[in-house]
Amino acid sequence: MKLYTRTGDSGDTSVKGGRVRKDDSRVEAYGTVDELNSFVGQAAAIAVRDGLSELAAELTEIQQELFDCGSDLAFADPSGRDLKLTDASATRLESWIDAHTAASPEIKRFILPGGSEVSALLHVCRTVCRRAERRIVTLTAEVSVHPPVSTYMNRLSDYFFAAARFANVKLGIPDTEYIRSADVFRTKSND
Repeated sequence: MKLYTRTGDSGDTSVKGGRVRKDDSRVEAYGTVDELNSFVGQAAAIAVRDGLSELAAELTEIQQELFDCGSDLAFADPSGRDLKLTDASATRLESWIDAHTAASPEIKRFILPGGSEVSALLHVCRTVCRRAERRIVTLTAEVSVHPPVSTYMNRLSDYFFAAARFANVKLGIPDTEYIRSADVFRTKSND
């Protein structure tokens, strides 16, 4: 099998059900999801190296679901298709977010991305995820998008924030607060 096809040399590419320009909103959306998946793979490798096997397993599952997102986004017309991502994936992310948040110190101020290497990379994942979400919002304004994909990507950026803090806790490295931040996070008891 050859890795090159020469079919995209003129600036277009195949999607499921047709061809579009390589800068089409659909390609931008699933391409950014693919970029995110690469960073998640790097974070999983570092988590394994650092002895965070539970976190690495979560990240590997997320990689599978990011492929599902990309597949669902690649349909020129997703209506009536057998799409892969379900609402259960976002629900599971919520349970992981809750568990990681409960295991981390209370947060009142913004924190700087960093601490451990894996935490810093999870913050990179968070920001790339937000960009992917923006690309999906743009696409949704133009064409139909499988709704669980939007929900999942929104929840996923929250997961990366919670996972980054959790990784620092597990590695014994404190978060660094943004020193000019006011108290912006409040618990329900403070409201």
